[in-house]
Amino acid sequence: MFIDLIPPALQSFLSLVSRHSSHLVRQQYDVIVVGGGHAGTEAAAAAARVGAETLLVSQKIETIGALSCNPSLGGVGKGQLVKEVDALDGLCGRAGDWAGIHFSILNRRKGPAVWGPRAQLDRQRYREFIQSELLSTPRLTVLEGSVEELFVSEPNPEEPGHHRVTGIRLANGSHPISASSVVLTTGTFLSGSLFMGQSKSPGGRIGDAPSSAGLSHTLRERLGLRTGRLRTGTPPRIVKDSVDLSLANVHPPDSHPTPFSFLNTHTHCKPEEQLPCYLTYTTPGVERVVRESLHLNCHIQEDAKGPRYCPSIESRVLRFPGRRHQVWLEPEGVTSDILYPQGLSMTMPPDVQLRLIREIPAMHRAEIHTPGYGVQYDFVCPTQLSPALQVKSTQGLFLAGQINGTTGYEEAAAQGLWAGVNAARCALSRPTVALSRTESYIGVLIDDLVSRGVTEPYRMFTSRAEFRTSLRPDNADLRLTLKGFEEVGCVSIVRYQEAVRVRDSLQDALATLQALALSTQNWRKKLPDMRMSEVKNSLLTGMDVLRYNDVSFEMLASAFPECLSHHMEFSQRLKIEGTKSDLGILRQIQKEENMSLPQDINYLTLPVSLSHEVREILDRVRPTTLGAATRLQGMTPAAIIHLFNYVRRTGQKERRSHRNKPDQREERKCLE
Repeated sequence: MFIDLIPPALQSFLSLVSRHSSHLVRQQYDVIVVGGGHAGTEAAAAAARVGAETLLVSQKIETIGALSCNPSLGGVGKGQLVKEVDALDGLCGRAGDWAGIHFSILNRRKGPAVWGPRAQLDRQRYREFIQSELLSTPRLTVLEGSVEELFVSEPNPEEPGHHRVTGIRLANGSHPISASSVVLTTGTFLSGSLFMGQSKSPGGRIGDAPSSAGLSHTLRERLGLRTGRLRTGTPPRIVKDSVDLSLANVHPPDSHPTPFSFLNTHTHCKPEEQLPCYLTYTTPGVERVVRESLHLNCHIQEDAKGPRYCPSIESRVLRFPGRRHQVWLEPEGVTSDILYPQGLSMTMPPDVQLRLIREIPAMHRAEIHTPGYGVQYDFVCPTQLSPALQVKSTQGLFLAGQINGTTGYEEAAAQGLWAGVNAARCALSRPTVALSRTESYIGVLIDDLVSRGVTEPYRMFTSRAEFRTSLRPDNADLRLTLKGFEEVGCVSIVRYQEAVRVRDSLQDALATLQALALSTQNWRKKLPDMRMSEVKNSLLTGMDVLRYNDVSFEMLASAFPECLSHHMEFSQRLKIEGTKSDLGILRQIQKEENMSLPQDINYLTLPVSLSHEVREILDRVRPTTLGAATRLQGMTPAAIIHLFNYVRRTGQKERRSHRNKPDQREERKCLE
């Protein structure tokens, strides 16, 4: 019955997988990926693109690529990760463009460096796209099964590490499957437990079993890895027809949807077909229900750390009493009759959940389709990993996603892609590769994990990137695609050629704008609506004029159609290039990360423009180099620039003073 309800492409995918589960074509692979979530699918696809024969093992084939929690992708910081995964030929950006039903750019009123591409997704469309992509990926096999344990052997003495992982054993007792590299992307399934009210049951997602206890035992006991416990949760799903949406604020999508993928010029869902989201708020009645039911909620009383930036409604009420909290009512699909109440993650008993949501006016008659629940799961302390996401003590073992202490689809996808790349390169006897935090948000994410570790589920923000001014969503292709093809080997020739075309066209357009030089008087004649000082009469280039807030590239192209009109496809990117600031000095800072910081600096009284918070951070940590300062949480690009300029000026003054100071021996000779 299930097969009859799904598209032909997906039917062939499932039948192909069924065949593989009964008899694998081979018992030896270059790479085995365990888990079919966002990290696992990106890891498997990336490993295959690099050239490795890859096996993806998932407990349930039909849930590969499923959106386990919220039906959305991207956001501030997270959207940057999606763009970078796409620039490296990953799956999630194109899947988002296919499945998106509400596209918007968050933070558009601020600078382009902190814009957040985001989309609401149709759950079924997203899952089908991912599964279809995996089916068409060469060198990739999919197997349904549960991994019982990892095979561990003596390490290669010529490589660092105390152990070596050589393959997996499935829970059904079938023959062992060997591999040079294994990538674990177990998500919330590693010794996962589900909580609802006072009940507790094993599992990583409702309706699914947890991963095998043998896998957790191998990681802790056999490999000696330090693990911890984290928790997360999901809200109840609401029957759409039972909600009075007239009592909520309508938020329409952008009139011109912006695709995630650099390969797409438009989204699958047309602008007029996109669906709105709705905003409402909690009431004092919600807080009352939370407080009255705390004794019925064992999940909230557990010691495991939950996500600070996506907390349950219980945590929000307890942490911020008396406040009104946002609740977004989000569609789950074009034809879905379910709404997702973003902001109402909860783990109380189902009857109490119903009481709580009915305290919100728009949901005063709401019905619950599926109750919310909490999840607790094991994670591996990520400081035990290298920047390639390989376990330092174990050859051939890579980890990605929530097993590393992160939260969110985007963070998982980014780690999965990079772990898959390096697992494949390792299996093919190529050196592993790393991304710097100065060139990508993926680099920031991985560096934060492996150098700082986590004490709570890690979420990406633009504030974590010191060089976010140059790590914009719009230029991820120029930052990463060429490197992905030339150095990493995970990018197709088609995408590479498109990135080269874009790079060359942008350089040509920028050169044309720079060569277009007129006096201010002539600019006012060409652009009479532009607000330009009549007193000022100097020579300005097209790039100079494009920096004016009221000047767009379209205006310049209309004034100079013969030389600019054929660059219209890059109008927004050229406007961003014209308005960006401080990039020259930021690049210089990137080159001088090893600049020493004097240890006698009094940061609290330093005569430069620094916030009180930044001064306290610098005074407490006292970094030894400029690079170390850039990696401190809470540091801003502006603060780094001010600190860099101060140290450079101070050093120059000291050098001049030293040159002008007479030699003491000569001075003594004169006195004699």
